[in-house]
Parts: sequence; C-alpha cells; structure tokens
Amino acid sequence: MRFSRILLCATAACLSPALGLAAPDDARLREIAAAPDATELRATISALVGFGTRHTLSDPSSATRGIGAARNWARARLEKIAADCGQCLSVTTFARSVTGERIPSPTEVVDVVAIQKGTEDPDRVVVLTGHLDSRVSDVTNSTADAPGADDDGSGVAAVIEAARILSRYKFPATIVYGVLSGEEQGLYGGKILAETAKEHHWRVEADLNNDIVGAIRGQNAVVDNSRLRVFSEGTRAVETAEEARRRRFEGGEDDSASRNVARYAKAVAERYLPNWTVALIYRVDRYRRGGDHEAFNELGFPGVRFTENAEDYRHQHQDVRVENGVEYGDTIDHLDFAYLARVTATNALAAAAMAWAPSPPTAVKVAGAVSPDTRVSWTPASGTAAATTYRVYWRDTASAAWTNFRDAGNAESLLLTNVVIDDYEFGVASVAPDGTESPVAFAGSAGAFWSP
Repeated sequence: MRFSRILLCATAACLSPALGLAAPDDARLREIAAAPDATELRATISALVGFGTRHTLSDPSSATRGIGAARNWARARLEKIAADCGQCLSVTTFARSVTGERIPSPTEVVDVVAIQKGTEDPDRVVVLTGHLDSRVSDVTNSTADAPGADDDGSGVAAVIEAARILSRYKFPATIVYGVLSGEEQGLYGGKILAETAKEHHWRVEADLNNDIVGAIRGQNAVVDNSRLRVFSEGTRAVETAEEARRRRFEGGEDDSASRNVARYAKAVAERYLPNWTVALIYRVDRYRRGGDHEAFNELGFPGVRFTENAEDYRHQHQDVRVENGVEYGDTIDHLDFAYLARVTATNALAAAAMAWAPSPPTAVKVAGAVSPDTRVSWTPASGTAAATTYRVYWRDTASAAWTNFRDAGNAESLLLTNVVIDDYEFGVASVAPDGTESPVAFAGSAGAFWSP
C-alpha cells in the first residue's frame, strides 16, 4: 500500500488505502527519512560494547567498565546533542532504588532522559526508548563480558540518533528520548519512566520502544532487511470490567490507542521509506516475553515495541563463546547498520509526525442503531488549536487498515449517510492547517488515548 494513491475529496466517502494517515506529502518528513546515519549508529554501539558489560548490577562508579561508565557516556552524548542545538534538549536522570527477584539487594536503577520541550502543547509527550543494560546466560552475572550489541545497544543507538536528527526541528508537542536501565532484571527502567510521566502529569501519546532492532538474519536462516515488526496491545491494560463488557458487544478488540499508534507508525514509515514494511503484530510483545513499553501500557498510556524481523536467539542472553563451530553472544558483527538506519527513520518519522500534528480527539462516540446512517462525534483534546479540523475514518470490522475517510472541517460531529453502524469500525483524527494528522482515536473507551 502506498499513499500516492490517496485522494482527498468532499464526496460522501473517499475510498483509500490509508492506514490512518491521509496527509499531503511533507518535505520535512522526507528530510527526516533520509537523515539517519549508519556511521553514527555504528559508533554509538561500538562505544557501548566497549564498556565490557552494562549489566544493571555491574560497577556503577568505574570510568571505563560497567553500567555507570555506559550511563555517563550516554548522558554526555545527549548533552553534546543538546549543545549543538542551543540547549533545545534538557538532559536529566530519573532513578529509583530497586530490589526484586533478579536484584537481590537494593540497587539504584537510573534512566538517562533528554526532553525536547514542545512549543505549544508541552504536556503532550511522545516518548522514544531503548534499554542500556545487557546480560549473559546467567541473568545475575554482572562481571562477565556482555556486549549487548543488538539487545539493546541497537535500540539505544536508534534513540540517540533520533535525538540528533529531531533536535534540528521545533514541535508543538514534547519529545522525550529515554535511555533506560534495569530492563533485563525486570523491566524497571520502563516502570521508572512511566511512573515519572504519571507523576509529572504528562499526556503520553505514545511510547515507541526499541528493543533488538539491528540484525537482519534470523536463527531460522531468514535474511530480510526490509521488514520491521511492531507489537501492540489489543485491549487497554487499564480497561475496567464494565468497559470490557461494552467492548464485547460494541467492538474495539483491535483498536486500543496503542494499536492505532502502531498503524500510524506503519503508515508514515511505509509512505516515506521505499521497499519497507512495518508488520503489525497483534500481540503486546513476543510470546511470553516483555519490554519496557508494557509499563506505559499498565498505567494507561499507549505504547508499542519495535523488534527486528527475525531474531537469532543464539545472539541474545548468551555467554560469548563458540560451540561446535556456532557463535554465541550478542556481538556487533551480527548487526546491519543500514537496516538500523531505517529502523531509526521509522521512529523519527512517527515521533515527528505525531509531535507536529494536533492531539488526537477525546470522547469519540458513535450512534446509529437501527438506522441506515451513523453519527460520529468527538471532543477536542486539551491543548488543541482552534484551527484544527477533523477527519472521520471507518473500515470493515475485519480490516486492519482504515480504508474510508471523510473530512469534517472544524465541526465536532459528522453524519455518515448510508454507512451502517453494524458493519464498520469508526474513529477520528485531528488535522492541523498544514495537513499533519494525529493517530486515529477509536470510538469509545476502548480506543481512548488517555484515561478520564
């Protein structure tokens, strides 16, 4: 599907191959798509691998080895980016003392965070994350070499490179770049940042989490440099029993805000990156595995996870060694930096498009039982400019893509004549005067971006 086929019209309905993004071509996004530098990405991962291990329980005070040295390096790199953009980034740390099954004694877990404050709606936040810590076969072994090149040096490199690129621009909403720790010990870094977001009353529109995003060869011998997976929750983790009951009758199993963020990321990336597929995986994460975005989901914030097309488990959570001619360990020689550049572009495009666009509408409702017509209504979200207009989307209930849309101008409701409510799913996107468009907010609590 390619957006060159999209036609905006004022007729009763526009059929399009849209996945929730019907905006005109944007030169800024084309520039961002071409900006990621494979050399920069390699340099970042080489530096991280050079610290030997980045295990959460490793030495926090050494200048050359362990989590402390890696953390200081990441902060210095983000501070350099901030200096280059005239201090457009505020670099800080958020920390908690943690104990748990994989952290036997109190340990300070620290997230390094750079905040690019929005110019008009700073409380609305788009977050990009990757985790700094690494591990080997024994999850408590904090002294052995744990290069962590792919898991998750690749994710950290994507976040830092996105910060370098997006710091050149100004956005109405805030973008937060998170280099997290404690993921391998229990997803603690994500919890710290998500809890901080809640404490600071951030309206998190999305957490774009990157974990294992740098290799193109799977253990199954599949080699593919053109496909990236995005995982998203189908129903909201904070859904109440009453909301679940209503969803069972009214629909919305595939329309949480997280899932519509995934559709949005797919749409914008595939529009601006040729020969590139962002595959929608209808699961919160890989089977019985986890990532830092889940902490955002647990607090009611939208969040998704990007992971490479086909993983090689011999290069994850393994002691570095060779057995029977087979290499084990997460070393840098297994990465593809041109591929990682496209992953970085996917993140930067999605974050920029969301941060430039207005906030998704709230309180989206549909009505039309026992009627040939459907009425869709909504409320502008906090921080929405008066010039914002709205676009109503609908699709067949079995379709993954938003296929139909109609522009509603600056009204707060629209009657879809001869569109039967029984047969479709409905949502609404906010549109800025320059055509930038928010993710689609699905009707009802099932698709709410923020809990009331």
